[in-house]
Amino acid sequence: MFVVLDTNHFREVAGATALAAKLESKISQEHSEVFLSIITVQEAVGGWLALINSTQAGQDQITGYTSFQRTITAFRHFDILPFDSEAGVIFHRLKSVHSRTGTMDLKIAAICLAHDAMLLTRNLSDFQHIPGLRVENWLD
Repeated sequence: MFVVLDTNHFREVAGATALAAKLESKISQEHSEVFLSIITVQEAVGGWLALINSTQAGQDQITGYTSFQRTITAFRHFDILPFDSEAGVIFHRLKSVHSRTGTMDLKIAAICLAHDAMLLTRNLSDFQHIPGLRVENWLD
């Protein structure tokens, strides 16, 4: 099975949480190939950079940089799917129909649809209305 981790699933993996262990067990049980989207990378990096940049330079940034480095290290364990021309076409089609759905969510959905991949997310309600997109929550 080909699965893509949404940002909320990836954060658990990057943080090596107890839920990440549960997720990794399910991935192994399902014999899943696991990927990230470039959008998840953007969201994760953007979040840590915003946190780091909002704190006073020096000691106050140590925790942010530590978490940012742990995230960068976690990226190395995954192949990252691009937002390419096929995903772009799908995104524009989705955006015209689902204008109230967040842009980043639609980009992630477009990448999953372009690769016929299941999306693993905690935000099922954000994605279940997208035709053809398979979504599950393997954390809760």
